[in-house]
Amino acid sequence: MKKLFLVAIAVIGFSVSSHAQDIKFGFKGGVNFSKYTGNDSLKDLDGRTGYHIGAVAQVSLLETIALQPEILYSAQGIKDVDIDYVNVPVLLKYKFAKVLSIEAGPQFGFVVNEGNDLVDPEGFDFSGAVGAGVEFGSFFGQLRYNIGFSEIYKDGDAKNANFQISVGYYIF
Repeated sequence: MKKLFLVAIAVIGFSVSSHAQDIKFGFKGGVNFSKYTGNDSLKDLDGRTGYHIGAVAQVSLLETIALQPEILYSAQGIKDVDIDYVNVPVLLKYKFAKVLSIEAGPQFGFVVNEGNDLVDPEGFDFSGAVGAGVEFGSFFGQLRYNIGFSEIYKDGDAKNANFQISVGYYIF
């Protein structure tokens, strides 16, 4: 069993290294500015400044088109109601002007920390993401807005809205 596992790792490693120009893998982190959207009563609630950190991949499909899946730990919610998620955005990225890009796609969020006992959020959050980025060699920066499509609570009209500023580094 160990030999089969080692052979599988070697094959995957060779495959990834032989296509290294087509796949990038790295890490990113940054700041979140989150709030809720929905009915008028939510406008008076203070947003939460949090953070996000995680891994990112970029798989080139064409010279200017790439698929960018990520997995991020994201501190969201509003002031006094901290709800943390593991978010999985899957973005289609269009590159232009050699260093610039725009990106958009769905994001799937899973609650991992409810923050307090006052609220009982839904365990899953479906959002849309749209953003822009810049790449200089292995370093990159991104601006992104995530808008929630699903309700955060069972008996409410609240949805997530999150603006992110990220920096990152591709390790290969």
